[in-house]
Amino acid sequence: MAEKLFYTMGEVAEMFDVNQSLIRHWETHFKELKPKRNKKGNRLFTPKDVEYLKLIYHLVKERGMTLDGAAKVLREHRTDGSLNRDVELMERLQKIRSLLLEVREDLKIEGDEIYPDSESAVVNNEVQRTEKSDGEDKDRELFAFYEQSLF
Repeated sequence: MAEKLFYTMGEVAEMFDVNQSLIRHWETHFKELKPKRNKKGNRLFTPKDVEYLKLIYHLVKERGMTLDGAAKVLREHRTDGSLNRDVELMERLQKIRSLLLEVREDLKIEGDEIYPDSESAVVNNEVQRTEKSDGEDKDRELFAFYEQSLF
């Protein structure tokens, strides 16, 4: 999404796939989260607010912390930046995962799906391996390695 000066409550809720009421609840619990308001009283979030919400989301939804625990971690890690690195790493891994899922769909052969735990897939893979060139074998092996490490 292109960076804007302000994001509406609906846009922010959609970014994180959560209800607007949850964002309002986080706003009351985390004092550092202070969105601006327009003349109608609607909340307008700056990119800095969105980044802070990203940290809250990571701690609460992805790591499973309580709100008090997340607030404590955010207070302790304001300066060292390790939490930001964790969030960036998580985003990168999610992008890689989605890319690999797309590759997986592209590699599906009609009637033959890639399932590492299936004996028939292993047998079919061995039969196909003898029919394919070395380059394709390496691509498939690399994909299988990444698939197993991410799933």
